[in-house]
Amino acid sequence: MTATTPNTPNIPNTPSTEVATISLQVSGMKCAGCVAAVEKRLLACDGVRAATVNLVTERATIAVEPESDRQELINSAIETVSKAGFEAKEYQRSPLQTDSESSRENLKGKVELLGLSWQAPPGGDIAIAVVLIFLAVLGHLGPMGVIELPLISNMYAHWVFATAALLIPGRAILRDGFKGLWYRIPNMNSLISIGAISAYIASVVALFWPQLGWRCFFEEPVMLLGFILLGRSLEARARGKASAALQQLINLQPYSARLLVGAEQLQVPVTEVQIGDRLLVLPGEKIPTDARVVAGSSRVDESMLTGESVPVDKQTAARVTGATLNLTGALTIEVEQAIEQSTFARIVALVEQAQAQKAPIQTLADRISGYFTYGIMAIAALTLLGWLLLGGVELIFAIKLAITVLVIACPCALGLATPTAILVGTGMGAERGILIKGGDRLQQVHSLDAIVFDKTGTLTLGSAQVSDLVAVDHAFKQIFSLSQSDQSAVVASSSEQAVNASDRPESLIAANELLKWAASAEKQANHNLGEAIVRAAADRKLALISTKECISETGMGVRAIVGDLNNPDADQTVLVGTQAWLEQNNITIDPAYLSQATELASSGKTVVYVAIAARFVGLITITDPLRGNAADAVAALQKMGLQVWMLTGDRYATAQVIADRVGIPAQQIIADVKPDGKAATIEKLQAQGLQVAMVGDGVNDAPALAKAEVGIALSSGTDVAMETADIVLMHNDIADVVKAIGLSKATFNKIRQNLFWAFAYNLLGIPIAAGLLYPSLGVLLNPMIAGLAMAFSSVTVVVNSLSLRWSFRN
Repeated sequence: MTATTPNTPNIPNTPSTEVATISLQVSGMKCAGCVAAVEKRLLACDGVRAATVNLVTERATIAVEPESDRQELINSAIETVSKAGFEAKEYQRSPLQTDSESSRENLKGKVELLGLSWQAPPGGDIAIAVVLIFLAVLGHLGPMGVIELPLISNMYAHWVFATAALLIPGRAILRDGFKGLWYRIPNMNSLISIGAISAYIASVVALFWPQLGWRCFFEEPVMLLGFILLGRSLEARARGKASAALQQLINLQPYSARLLVGAEQLQVPVTEVQIGDRLLVLPGEKIPTDARVVAGSSRVDESMLTGESVPVDKQTAARVTGATLNLTGALTIEVEQAIEQSTFARIVALVEQAQAQKAPIQTLADRISGYFTYGIMAIAALTLLGWLLLGGVELIFAIKLAITVLVIACPCALGLATPTAILVGTGMGAERGILIKGGDRLQQVHSLDAIVFDKTGTLTLGSAQVSDLVAVDHAFKQIFSLSQSDQSAVVASSSEQAVNASDRPESLIAANELLKWAASAEKQANHNLGEAIVRAAADRKLALISTKECISETGMGVRAIVGDLNNPDADQTVLVGTQAWLEQNNITIDPAYLSQATELASSGKTVVYVAIAARFVGLITITDPLRGNAADAVAALQKMGLQVWMLTGDRYATAQVIADRVGIPAQQIIADVKPDGKAATIEKLQAQGLQVAMVGDGVNDAPALAKAEVGIALSSGTDVAMETADIVLMHNDIADVVKAIGLSKATFNKIRQNLFWAFAYNLLGIPIAAGLLYPSLGVLLNPMIAGLAMAFSSVTVVVNSLSLRWSFRN
């Protein structure tokens, strides 16, 4: 396994997938019924495998056949969605927007959501709602016998007010509602429109045909619109807060760059910067995109990426990452990544993708939403007929109950339950350096029973160091005719000062020879133990020997041909690896050294065996320091009720020492596992009925990360590990594993609470609105109260999602 410690985290370009994806921006959706309708029509398009539509972000993510014509599919999908009465276009998010553009788009989205015209001034949405409610309340004062106000108490004035309310602030709602009916996709606005128009028409009939004896209630459609607009205004602002984390993340990106053209500096938009351009970054400015320093030196604050508060020194040839802050000196940098492909842009893309995904628990809500408005209209019709035929009531009484049923129903709460919680949860994760790749991952985290840590690079720092050299003197003497020495083994510290060279120079020579030949064999290998051996040789300033051929067997060791390029007769075959690797190659190891290896392993050291020319020549031990907070993280996970396991290729004795230090029980240690056996190990745990999370960072961890229900990767690891993982920890801190699982569980709990509220509200509210309690308790709801309840049911869902920020703040 490879563990590296780069200056900045690796971010996968795109998640691994067997299908291509396209994204559309879909506007005009008002409730979960609209979402279901758009998804149904997209799935009917040729070449589409799956479609997910998000009500809050107004994005449709479509999985298509990889061999399909992308542009043709986009055009087909846009045409299909447009025929259903919605506006659609290809989603092409720029990595940045100016503050004014962002503010304008946010404001426009809120106003359109309310159903108001774009000319409404900022804050005018609430003002209009308050005016409507105020006028409706004044209209109630006369019939209630409280006070008679000139003009306001006149029913013809009520008619004028109600007509104006429907035609001006209510126009967009009515237009959208009847458009949904026309396209046979009735939505929440359709229910409101039918209810408001029915109340208005009934009141007009009562006004102009007083002989019928009906009471006018023009104030009810006015107040209904007022409550609806007020509720939607509050909901829009709450949605804006829910998505604020992503917007704040995007705002970290600078908008312009200082482009160097000869001796001139040009201020250009960062989107126009190209690979190879040279930019000047002054102290206090943000670095526009990923680049390499070609001149100057400075300290750079990379905390927004790595979580490390200590600035990093940057000199010539050092790499810098976009959106990080230059602190002390001017830097001239050469662009290595266009803004669209920068590390920062890929982080934003991952967060956006996560927010577009649904949790599987939303499936039932989606199914119901597809038929919800049809069902409500049917219930309203049955309410009208039932009370007329069976209740023996007046027509106007039955009409008001039917209107109340239409108005109280709230498909919007069903549609908002999942996406608002995911929006808040993933946004909070991004703020904390935790990238959660979607709602389905949140649900999987909630059901976990066990979490498996790969030892190296996760529980340990992944910075392996040579600690002991056990050289067999007589073997070196026989192979290389070294100076005479005793026939015993010598243990040398990796620090040369620990060896008494004046007393036993031949022992130091043997230890250095052991390290030199092992490092020469390992210099072409790509794993952390080999890198530690090569580093130790470099620290001792040992000249390595040419390597002609190197074969590496994962989990076992390397076989290399080492010698003089000009003298093939001097070539030696060097084996470096496990005990099993040497035995597999017919190398005999003296039992005394096997005993010594066991003793060294029992202290938590990894033992590497070395053979030259078919002779065992010594042992090299390697230590990898534990992460300082590993034990605390393990304890916190166990407190959550999770079984914590450790997976390692080390011998059991070595693994047990590490496990004891971090608090993992002996029966939950899985040792002597080859890299290609990690996925099989996860399968065995799953076969025991466990829902398993895997934490790793290396290339060979990727299959296990994919096999586990939840894969968690540290950002210090490889791209393939992070592409496979479901959660990526940007700060490379094992404590973030605890935070990620805690945040995921808390977010999923919010989703369940939201869905419970949405279902409970409709299951209780609709029967009461239909008059179920009237015969026994005399309880009736009028359309105004129903409208108020409906408006604030959606607000309740959004506010409950926002409460995640308060409850998980610390």
